[in-house]
Amino acid sequence: MKYVDEFRDPEKAKSLLKEIAVLSVELQKGKKRPLQIMEVCGGHTHAIFRYGIETMLPDEIELVHGPGCPVCVLPMGRVDDCVQLAELPNVIFTTFGDAMRVPGSKKSLLQAKSEGADIRMVYSPLDSLRLAKDNPDKEVVFFALGFETTMPSTAMTVLRAEAEGIENFSLFCNHITIIPTVKAILDSPELQLDGFLGPGHVSMVIGNAPYDFIAKQYGKPIVVAGFEPLDVLQSLWMVLKQLDEGRSEVENQYARVVPSAGNAVALDAIGRVFELREFFEWRGLGSIDHSGVRMRKAYEKYDAEKKFVVRSVKIADPKSCQCGEVLKGVIKPWECKVFGKACTPETPLGALMVSSEGACAAYYQFGDVEKVRAKRSEAENAGAKVVGARS
Repeated sequence: MKYVDEFRDPEKAKSLLKEIAVLSVELQKGKKRPLQIMEVCGGHTHAIFRYGIETMLPDEIELVHGPGCPVCVLPMGRVDDCVQLAELPNVIFTTFGDAMRVPGSKKSLLQAKSEGADIRMVYSPLDSLRLAKDNPDKEVVFFALGFETTMPSTAMTVLRAEAEGIENFSLFCNHITIIPTVKAILDSPELQLDGFLGPGHVSMVIGNAPYDFIAKQYGKPIVVAGFEPLDVLQSLWMVLKQLDEGRSEVENQYARVVPSAGNAVALDAIGRVFELREFFEWRGLGSIDHSGVRMRKAYEKYDAEKKFVVRSVKIADPKSCQCGEVLKGVIKPWECKVFGKACTPETPLGALMVSSEGACAAYYQFGDVEKVRAKRSEAENAGAKVVGARS
């Protein structure tokens, strides 16, 4: 297939759904719970809600929404660090747009901007480097975040800054890695996952081999998936097919984009500029060993954490917000107590309601929110009647 509409063909979708239903019924026999398949990537979560894929699947399959949204897993303390850097005199702080509204403990970057901080939205780290060249009397800090998908562009920007001798440019590095995160999820006693949809964008960079441990050590099938409706459905079918045949392998459904060995040029740039941190703090998942990167010593003059004093204080999320449970797949977005009430895209309490890849924002935009509210109201009324009868 060559064109986008071919990946949205209703007849092909019906055929795949029929095959999925047959396999899921067979696999469900003798089990007391649905088959749980986690889509790791936030882009898949968005596609699943946007195209209503979850509602098309049989009851025997439950999709579990993973932590693959880099904005969503950013702890509140790191947002506060961003605000602190942005409010320093003589600093131009640059960031991708989806990070602007993530709540800190006191304010977001958008609120700091409204109060006078020089914060600018950019489309790439090269835009930040250009600002540094155009403003030699200012310190330009780029908020570097994302999984391996965005690491190469950040690394190459640092290499370019070095080649051009630009020294008023630095990174506040919050890049994270996918493999330790998946391992932490597999080790979580709260989840009983049967398989994975692997992240397509990350895999463009790292390839398929890093996922071997999922299949070999944990015995779980994983299929690297694309982002169109037929991509997701075919990948689900491939996971079920492995389960049906008693296999656990790494398969690549997204072969038209993902090279098996990854992108050598991108991996080389990452390896030159970055090294693993001993640990990194994740929202909802806590501290995970070797799950983030920092600047190598050779490039520390471009490291905002070396150039400025960054407090790096740990701050807990609001108790009412259940982002952590949603990120780990323990509850669905609509099961959060504040979903659609105190927490909406206009007034987000947690990061999952901010980013377009966040499960809460995706469900709020494409899910049946009114139906959820009605069910919740019925449950609350029923609970009130029970309490009244007992008293």
